[in-house]
Amino acid sequence: MVLKVSEVSGNIDRYHGEFEGTDGTEGTQSGLLRASFPNFGENFVGGMTLRSKRTAVCTDSPTSSCGSSLSVSSMLSTSPSKPSVMSASSVSSKPIPIVLQKKHSPYTEKGQFHAWIDAMRAQSPPHVHSLHEDIPEAFDLEAAVYKSWLEKHPSALSSFDNVIKHAHQKQVVVFLDYDGTLSPIVEDPERAFMSTEMRASVKDLASCFPTAVISGRSRPKVYEFVQLAELYYAGSHGMDIMGPAKSSDGFRVKGTKSRDKKGNEVVLFQPASEYLPLINKVFTALIETTKLIKGAKVEHNKFCVTVHFRRVKEEHWEALAERVGNVLKDYPSLNLTHGRKVLEVRPSISWDKGKAVDFLLKSLGFKDTSDVFPLYLGDDKTDEDAFRTINGSKHGCSILVSSIAKSTDAKLSLQDPSEVMLFLRRLVQWKNRSLENRNSLQKGAHNHN
Repeated sequence: MVLKVSEVSGNIDRYHGEFEGTDGTEGTQSGLLRASFPNFGENFVGGMTLRSKRTAVCTDSPTSSCGSSLSVSSMLSTSPSKPSVMSASSVSSKPIPIVLQKKHSPYTEKGQFHAWIDAMRAQSPPHVHSLHEDIPEAFDLEAAVYKSWLEKHPSALSSFDNVIKHAHQKQVVVFLDYDGTLSPIVEDPERAFMSTEMRASVKDLASCFPTAVISGRSRPKVYEFVQLAELYYAGSHGMDIMGPAKSSDGFRVKGTKSRDKKGNEVVLFQPASEYLPLINKVFTALIETTKLIKGAKVEHNKFCVTVHFRRVKEEHWEALAERVGNVLKDYPSLNLTHGRKVLEVRPSISWDKGKAVDFLLKSLGFKDTSDVFPLYLGDDKTDEDAFRTINGSKHGCSILVSSIAKSTDAKLSLQDPSEVMLFLRRLVQWKNRSLENRNSLQKGAHNHN
């Protein structure tokens, strides 16, 4: 496809990213490809709204990048609609309030299946390349859009000096997504291994800063991939949190004491624990109903169920969505959301990765202090909640991992896991240099005395 510069403005709205409404005004982010469904209206999928407004690829975001002036509304709801269920062995008596969302059961209407298909198509945005490079007017739309997008979401590597400027003399806390951030996106989700070099980089990072991995996968599964006991882990999009009990400040919010497989004492926080029997039933039903759709894979992530369609041919997507919907119509207390080549079934509670970040900061004693600098790195729209949480803190930096333009609330960007690893290594190097400089000054002062 060859485009002249004058034609770009007429075609730019056909290149939608994976998200829409990331300014927080919508009930959720949908991200629909207008080229596929030009007349699509507004629909509900469980408790989730899919909207089809013509949003530009690059939405406006706060002007500052990772500075103290970044500010949006607070993230953690304080409506005590329903307390979390915990065992008697807890660290503190103050619980985190969990808000139950309104239950919906809209799965009987045929139009909802088209909404799912539209959302599924949005996970595969078209890659447009010039076919005639020798024509002066030829314009690579994808590269041009990405270049323009980088002006609003510059590379965290090129902006590194600005990041550490704002992090100076503050406690840095690092939050990391797993798939697409620490490991590449692969066809088989069971083989999304992080490299030995990445594991070493994360281990070094955790020796310098409190570090957490927040993933949509089950917590035990992401722990098996990372294999680092010194980290905090939040699985099921933050609905299953585990951290070492012997941390510098310790957990200060209600949680359950337990031990991991190696016998290390840990603290667990599971706000959706009462939904586990229901999730188990849905998992069994989805396994049965999707078994005849070639390429479909159902993954049990403890407090959510993930239906992977990366290997499913597009002509079978509607059948897959319809079968998933037929299962969920009997479970109005569960919601259906979507991510990168996945459909996900989750409990209808107001809890997400942003809430997990807020919980971990609070549990470590950092939430209400002005000397903490949280960083969050993620690649999916489920990370947008966490980006908004970081942006709402007094200091902090949100970083989207993507090699294509996406509408996002993240301030900075990195292209892929290899750049993530380089960024993490630079953080460690900065920390080590700071310690060396401090030690040199202390030694010099001692010798002077």
